[in-house]
Amino acid sequence: MIHEEKVLDENQWKIEAQAIINDVKNHVQDISISQKLQSTNSKIYLNLTTLESDKYCVKVSSAGFAVASDHHDTITNSQTEAQVFETPYGLLDSISPKYRESFGNDLINKLNNLSN
Repeated sequence: MIHEEKVLDENQWKIEAQAIINDVKNHVQDISISQKLQSTNSKIYLNLTTLESDKYCVKVSSAGFAVASDHHDTITNSQTEAQVFETPYGLLDSISPKYRESFGNDLINKLNNLSN
């Protein structure tokens, strides 16, 4: 199967990135769109700080989510060496044990609220 790159204009990628940020922001220390790395019609970069205070630059593309670097606003991993995740949750689950804990606790709280 040939993987086609999803072509979005810069504003569409920013909207996509903002939805991702809104979805995971309660389970990370900080997450924002990189202001230094240029978005294209096929990718955008996010700066992420985990609950463990580890910093990453994450590439978001139609292929998925991949760690571009263990520093904000930096690309050090080549496309071939970076593991690609289908979702931001999969990526966070692999790099942040505290994400897993935070997400699980949030889920338990929501389930408890449903039963009350």
